[in-house]
Amino acid sequence: MSSLVVATGAVVIAVLAVLGIAVVLRARQGFTTPTERAVHATLSTAGEAAKVLRRGLTTESAEESAPVLSLLVGAQGMAICDADGSVLAWEGAGDNHRAGFPPVAQDIIRAGRQRLIRHDEIDCGRDDCQIWGIVAQPIITGEASGAVQTIGVLAAAVTAPVSPGLVRTLTEVTRYAASQLELAELDASRERLAHAEVRALRAQISPHFIYNALTTIASFVRTDPRRARELILEFADFTRYSFRSAGEFTTLAEELRNVERYLTLEQARFGDKLTVRLQVAPEVLNVVIPFLVLQPLVENAVRHGLAGKQDGGSVAITAADAGAECMLSIEDDGIGMDPQKLRSGAFDSDPDATHIGLSNVDERLRAVFGDDYGLVVETATGAGTKVIVRVPKYRQGVTA
Repeated sequence: MSSLVVATGAVVIAVLAVLGIAVVLRARQGFTTPTERAVHATLSTAGEAAKVLRRGLTTESAEESAPVLSLLVGAQGMAICDADGSVLAWEGAGDNHRAGFPPVAQDIIRAGRQRLIRHDEIDCGRDDCQIWGIVAQPIITGEASGAVQTIGVLAAAVTAPVSPGLVRTLTEVTRYAASQLELAELDASRERLAHAEVRALRAQISPHFIYNALTTIASFVRTDPRRARELILEFADFTRYSFRSAGEFTTLAEELRNVERYLTLEQARFGDKLTVRLQVAPEVLNVVIPFLVLQPLVENAVRHGLAGKQDGGSVAITAADAGAECMLSIEDDGIGMDPQKLRSGAFDSDPDATHIGLSNVDERLRAVFGDDYGLVVETATGAGTKVIVRVPKYRQGVTA
């Protein structure tokens, strides 16, 4: 889906919003004219249809939206078919034509244009059939982007000769439904992308870390069995959290707890060579952030903090309250990075690079909170690295 799809949906929403504002302003004094009452009823009905269609075109959404779309069109019956021509739902008059309608729907999908079907063109097996005919309109998406696709059919059944007004209304309602279904696909694509990015981050959890963690635990089995048991539990909880399937978001408290598990395992391995400082303001613990954002940054800091330093290194993690925002920083005193190389994206194409998931985390933050909330990296060769993450304390639609 392109940005043009979003623009199409935005225009529809903006028009409805403008009309809605006018109606709301008048509503304070009551709806005094038939026009005002009609506009209010149409807006309410369109809003109900949008809620359902934003879930995509399924049997359930078709069954829920068919009565609403029938009311918008002013038809006595409404059928909704999928891309194969199968009838997902039929509301009201004409449902006796359900069995014979799929071949007709398939012809409409192939032709890609509206068609009027007289009741005698589809044998319903009933002499008392009440409908005069059916006006069927293909549901076409991707017209704005050029990726045109017919994903179904909207069919209005009427009990009297079809008026030009009903034909035009069906056309506009079908376009509106198509725009909502495009937005539903956009939402689904965004969710699939988010899951793909999380899977990519999981794949970047270093196999060397897992191997080293298990080796460290094994070394304690004989010398300190109690410590070995504690580390096994930490490792189990770390992997369970990192590879969980539920939710795109989590709380800062949960993310920090997983970071602590990771650091516990690394400190068991490196001992005094790894120093960790953690400073967290209690009031930001419930802030919601994208899942698996901090651990890759902390793992990156541990690698940098220890790389090439015989006497070890340190990592400092802070989470501070900054009014409407939460400020997170992960800092190490390691070898640092070349800012130019980092800025050019060269690290992303270097399979031996020591950074982990920086671009992935940056893109996810920007996708969720906007371009103002990407990573800020302060670094220089030999001078350590500081990664700053700024997130809003609250953002509509972002919940753990």
